[in-house]
Amino acid sequence: MYVDCTTPTRSVVEELLRRIGQGDPARIAELYAERGDWRLSWPQDEHGRADTPWIRHRRTRADAAAHYRALAAHHVPEEADTAVERILVDGEDAVVLGVVRQTAAPTGRSYAARFALHLTVRDGLVVRHHVYEDSLAVARAFAPDTP
Repeated sequence: MYVDCTTPTRSVVEELLRRIGQGDPARIAELYAERGDWRLSWPQDEHGRADTPWIRHRRTRADAAAHYRALAAHHVPEEADTAVERILVDGEDAVVLGVVRQTAAPTGRSYAARFALHLTVRDGLVVRHHVYEDSLAVARAFAPDTP
């Protein structure tokens, strides 16, 4: 018997994207499991730098909220835009493809970064959040000015 598992996954992913767009870290974090697997495709030695503190692996719902708070604190919110190009769903897994446009608050430099977000949804909550993005564009926007 075939059971369509894509609808619950797609619904959670669409709701997650909607909440991210609204920008309330606590409401966004409600969609994450208490424990999960959160990875970013940055080089390990670049994780947790002072100018990009949200770049690090995470494990908990509280970590997810902290990520979105740090991300907001380091960007100019009125200059943010994300274009989602595709949401691909296969059972519990979804991949979101798109481009994010932001402005780094500390430097005033804008950037555009293509991304792929691999999410796994189980029992209505995100248990995997893996981001693959143009980390060079982000790093350049946040790099301190050199003399």
